[in-house]
Amino acid sequence: MQITKRNVELRVDDSLMRVYVASPKPAGVYPGIVFYSDIYQLGSPIIRLANYLAGYGYVVAAPEIFHRLEPIGLVIEPNDLGRMRGNDNARRTAIAQYDADSRAVIDFLKAETSVDTNKIGTVGFCIGGHLAFRAAFEDEIKASVCCYPTGIPSGKLGKGVADTIHRVSEITGEMLLVLGTLDPHIPESDRITLIRAIEDAKVPHKVVLYEAEHTFMRDDGDRYDAAATTSAWAEIVEFLGRVFAE
Repeated sequence: MQITKRNVELRVDDSLMRVYVASPKPAGVYPGIVFYSDIYQLGSPIIRLANYLAGYGYVVAAPEIFHRLEPIGLVIEPNDLGRMRGNDNARRTAIAQYDADSRAVIDFLKAETSVDTNKIGTVGFCIGGHLAFRAAFEDEIKASVCCYPTGIPSGKLGKGVADTIHRVSEITGEMLLVLGTLDPHIPESDRITLIRAIEDAKVPHKVVLYEAEHTFMRDDGDRYDAAATTSAWAEIVEFLGRVFAE
């Protein structure tokens, strides 16, 4: 499916938040997706992932997660200095601000005539996987895809300690977790804690594990795994398609 691409601006806490929107080109009404990047914001690898998903028939809205701290359109380079910069931005952003951004993007999607307001989900990577997990606390979110989400058991997300692991029972939709067994940022102990919390809360879910490293779906780094990425996308497309077909 061909897609269209545009940028929109949303105001959150008097800060201008750029949102990249990729949509199916054919006229119609489609599910909407709140799409979260990693700490490097909306660089080419993340935009390619957003575009890929849109091509399957989704209106994908990807916000700049550090809009309060960085200039509009700023892409953080995925190197040592960029990692320091992105992690510092993450630490300086209040958890309530991340939640306010989520609410703003959901409301944007609900206002779009091309979005079925009963079919809204979220997809995220790394810190964005954690943000997608938190977005699932919102009643509108029917499906959540969290790809190697960092900091959920520890509460590491932003300023202060995130209460994410203690609020799993608030999730009313379904969840797909995509994890790498070679990921040092989400060790086996964290995976066990996270999966147990989801099971205890009786959240409908699926977990897929790959013998892959962190950020294995980014195609610009040496941790990229094409085979695992292709398989993960098959799982994601099947999961979203099934949930939104109901």
